[in-house]
Amino acid sequence: MPDLEFVLVEPLYEGNIGFAARVIRNFGFENLTLINPPEITVEARARASHAFDTLANARVCSSLDEVIETSNLVVATTGALSKSVTTAMRMPYYTPRELAEMLEGTDGRIAILFGRENWGLSNEEVEKADIICTIPTHPGYPIVNISHAVGIVAYECANIPRGEYALASRIELDSLYDHFDRFLDNIDHPDHKRNNTLTMIRRIFSRTMLTTREVTTLHGLMRRAEYHIGALDEEDKGSEEE
Repeated sequence: MPDLEFVLVEPLYEGNIGFAARVIRNFGFENLTLINPPEITVEARARASHAFDTLANARVCSSLDEVIETSNLVVATTGALSKSVTTAMRMPYYTPRELAEMLEGTDGRIAILFGRENWGLSNEEVEKADIICTIPTHPGYPIVNISHAVGIVAYECANIPRGEYALASRIELDSLYDHFDRFLDNIDHPDHKRNNTLTMIRRIFSRTMLTTREVTTLHGLMRRAEYHIGALDEEDKGSEEE
């Protein structure tokens, strides 16, 4: 199964950190990452209970970029969703169960982000994610405690079958998205549509779980198109994978 990393982005309360460590351990996971957490004291250790080692071994980072650099896929959990598919920031979105189904058969490091207790993840942080996940709740009281959210996602992902194929690396994916950015320049894509288009491209390809060979094929297709529109010389064209 893929290597899941549960990431708490700037959590406010150490008690929730302890509970998160406990609940991911309940479902067989070990990887807890904390971005700019509060001081960890006796309260967090007490809440972690017998998952003290999971808490003690938690990775501590100063920025989200540190997490993204080591991830094949980044999932943002959020309760605030876009109202229309024309706004790609928080669309499309998937439930934890649908996320688990998407990850079946893959092998790689998957970072699942959980936002701050008071206002969640920022738009900038969500924009960096490859997939959006939301927990279906009752509209009368939709807010879920962060440790509960971690538990729900961990439960749904606990029995993902063993991975059969490796996902493309973060370096390979970033190179592909940079190529798409340049490709938009070459086809005179309107500047005011740029960010939304790039976000949609990222979300489209992220949910297909690209492999290294597939990334190479997409590079090749774009290079051939760029050659035919005069954006590349013959020696730069390269060849697409078949």
